[in-house]
Amino acid sequence: MAKEVWRFIDSGYCPPAFNMALDEALLDWHSEGKIPPTIRFYGWNPPTLSIGYFQKVEKEIDLEAVKRHGLGFVRRPTGGRGVLHDKELTYSVIVSESHPAMPKTVTEAYRVISQGILEGFRYLGLDAYFAVPRTEEEKADLRSPRSAVCFDAPSWYELVVEGRKIAGSAQTRQKGVILQHGSILLDLDEDLLFSLFKYSNERVKERLQRDFKKKAVAINELTSRTVTIEEAKEAFYKGFEKGLNIVLEPYTLTAEERAYVEELARTKYESDEWNFKR
Repeated sequence: MAKEVWRFIDSGYCPPAFNMALDEALLDWHSEGKIPPTIRFYGWNPPTLSIGYFQKVEKEIDLEAVKRHGLGFVRRPTGGRGVLHDKELTYSVIVSESHPAMPKTVTEAYRVISQGILEGFRYLGLDAYFAVPRTEEEKADLRSPRSAVCFDAPSWYELVVEGRKIAGSAQTRQKGVILQHGSILLDLDEDLLFSLFKYSNERVKERLQRDFKKKAVAINELTSRTVTIEEAKEAFYKGFEKGLNIVLEPYTLTAEERAYVEELARTKYESDEWNFKR
């Protein structure tokens, strides 16, 4: 049987507002039947702190530190906690909730989509697997995370290597469409990451950062050679094709599509009302 063809977009390094606007536009276009299911790879220029839809900026984020380090800042349309997008491959998957391969529950759909990421890690020679929170303590962490940092807590079907989280993802469902996007870390500056959040005191910050090292890891900490962004793109491109049993067809946005995304970025994702409203 012929494999289903999905669209593939590599949009390169883009401003934070454009990245979120393009993910939203793809969701809208797919809901309107204008485009097939789509997988997108992207990067961030400048490196950016993104926060989850429900996070409270004043309470959790040190905006002075964000400015001091010359970072971008944007609120995602998906949940979850703060992510520093720097030396990573970011991906998004846009597919209808009614797609025959998509389970009805969020966690099971997350597992199906993340199978593509799992296969990508295997193409890089890493033994990744899904971890499912089992203890009552781990399940409690899911309901009320102790930290504003994304990679600091377990979630359902988290991808781990050697017991440490190696990819962080978030999902939203709108207009009958699933949008899942996430970070695949090549390298991670933990000191920079932990300087961007507010803590009740320095001791708490040190303890959280110490714990974080036991819970999260980047690809190049686990490999004997340095994996480049191009190698990562190739591995995860093949990984999504294998994991989702699809064929990817590269696509470039038209001038009209790009203009639409740029307008959405300007009017929504660059606005203080969106980024600081909670």
